[in-house]
Amino acid sequence: MYDYMKKYKDWIAEEGLDSDLRKELETLRDDEGEIKDRFYQDLGFGTAGLRGKLGAGTNRMNRYVVGRATRALGRVIQKHRSELEGEGVAIAYDCRIMSPEFAEECALILAGMGIKAFLFESLRPTPELSFAVRYLKCAAGINITASHNPKIYNGYKVYWESGAQIKSDIADQILEEISHIGLFEQFSNPTMEDAVASGLVEIIGDEIDEAFYEKTMSVSLRDEEVDKDIKIIYTPFNGAGNIPVRTVLKRMGYANVFVVREQEEPDGTFPTIDYPNPEDHAAFALAEELALRVGGDILIATDPDCDRVAAEIVHKGEIVALNGNQVGVLLMHYMLSSMKEKNLIPEKAAVVKSIVTSEMGTAIAESYGVRMFNVLTGFKNICALPNEWDKTKEWNYIFGYEESIGYNIGSYLRDKDGVASVLMLSEAAGYYKKQGKTLIDAMEDLYVRYGYYLDNTVSLVLEGIEGQARIKRMMESYRKGYPLHIGDSSLVEVTDYRNSSVLDVKTGETTACTIEKTDAVRFSFDDGCWYALRPSGTEPKIKLYVYSKAAARENAEKKVKEIEREVLELLDRIE
Repeated sequence: MYDYMKKYKDWIAEEGLDSDLRKELETLRDDEGEIKDRFYQDLGFGTAGLRGKLGAGTNRMNRYVVGRATRALGRVIQKHRSELEGEGVAIAYDCRIMSPEFAEECALILAGMGIKAFLFESLRPTPELSFAVRYLKCAAGINITASHNPKIYNGYKVYWESGAQIKSDIADQILEEISHIGLFEQFSNPTMEDAVASGLVEIIGDEIDEAFYEKTMSVSLRDEEVDKDIKIIYTPFNGAGNIPVRTVLKRMGYANVFVVREQEEPDGTFPTIDYPNPEDHAAFALAEELALRVGGDILIATDPDCDRVAAEIVHKGEIVALNGNQVGVLLMHYMLSSMKEKNLIPEKAAVVKSIVTSEMGTAIAESYGVRMFNVLTGFKNICALPNEWDKTKEWNYIFGYEESIGYNIGSYLRDKDGVASVLMLSEAAGYYKKQGKTLIDAMEDLYVRYGYYLDNTVSLVLEGIEGQARIKRMMESYRKGYPLHIGDSSLVEVTDYRNSSVLDVKTGETTACTIEKTDAVRFSFDDGCWYALRPSGTEPKIKLYVYSKAAARENAEKKVKEIEREVLELLDRIE
């Protein structure tokens, strides 16, 4: 058993412990619950890297946990040196508390191991880190960010030479190396001055920025056919998107970009919102106020590391929110229709989405002769396919997306890209405005053409040790007992991604699922409706995804509510 009190005392007794962390721990002497939460386990390292609350402890983000992970990454790079085409590690960070300090620590640890670090001079968006790994021909990348988590969190993501986040093969090797490194093990790292002088740390900035902006602007498809007087309300949520997004929009000729001033400058305390997640449209409150003042057409928000994007549209005098599935199909349809008109769709064209993303995208892609591929959630999985196709030339990748407001346009980087997505959304909105339409009109046109694919995602937040255990019980119990009928919908198929099985409910026969294993289950009905359950990979929550399809909106809305109500009632009974 992991003895949390012993670990706590070991940290207190550590002679060289950071003074701020020591003070923090000393205030906890009489709070066993907090001590347990900080020391009952090591902060988990997986394909998403590290993510946790800032502070002292083995289950927290601090310089020791980050340093050990970096040294482990360095050892894995050294072991793979002969087969890696790239050299060095690109390092970026966002606006969060301790992000610059963690990034500098990473650079010096790598330099001490003889591995060159390319360290951005100031905060940069996640997509630019992915781009930099490819542009600089690096072996790997590190991004210090906790994406859209609350301000008490930070994180550590690892990228491989393709510019995509690592998958389990590399993550497992890093985890193995971590197990052989003591948190307080002493190593000799250079000073920043010495590391820069020796060439083992190179501070990067303008050159990468300019190359990144040029590639981003190249995704434009109808630059001459757009109403560039469209009024764009933008908020970077005090994150890394402010400069790159505004630079690209300005260079592309969008003159009416209004930025929410209270959320403009980088600030890891996120003073205006508790939860800097663009999926939560309550976070748009200040943007909505600004839109009403200036007569805005479209409201766009990026999360603190600017890899995810959400939008609201001013339609017939009201502000209407779009969800991630809607933005995804609007972007895809705009791109494919434009490319078809200009004869730009390549042979064997492909798009990629996650298994919990709406099937409306599949219908749209197929109507343009484009193949849709489904993968597990996360852009490490979405971008694994274009990485493979770069080598095999089997398919030509155009676009990747998932319902959690992440989109990747083009092939010059391999992660969610908030900067290019803002540009493409603005272009699409300007294109439709020139025709007297909004993106809500465009979405309704798609519903009329393809059917009403409606959806809702519900997240049940269950924090701490008990929450983690309950999420596990929920998944286990639900697998053993689920409804065969909901309303007039009959269950026809159960896909359990954990054991790679597809159950035909009518015959009882089981076949193999070709998608990689993960803890998720999908339940499909005879009328095209379906839902899925999975624990979040980055947050303490279990997620329910509900999807319906009908010829009429009211029927689709009714079905979403029916499924959601029944499943949540069943989950609530699982203690």
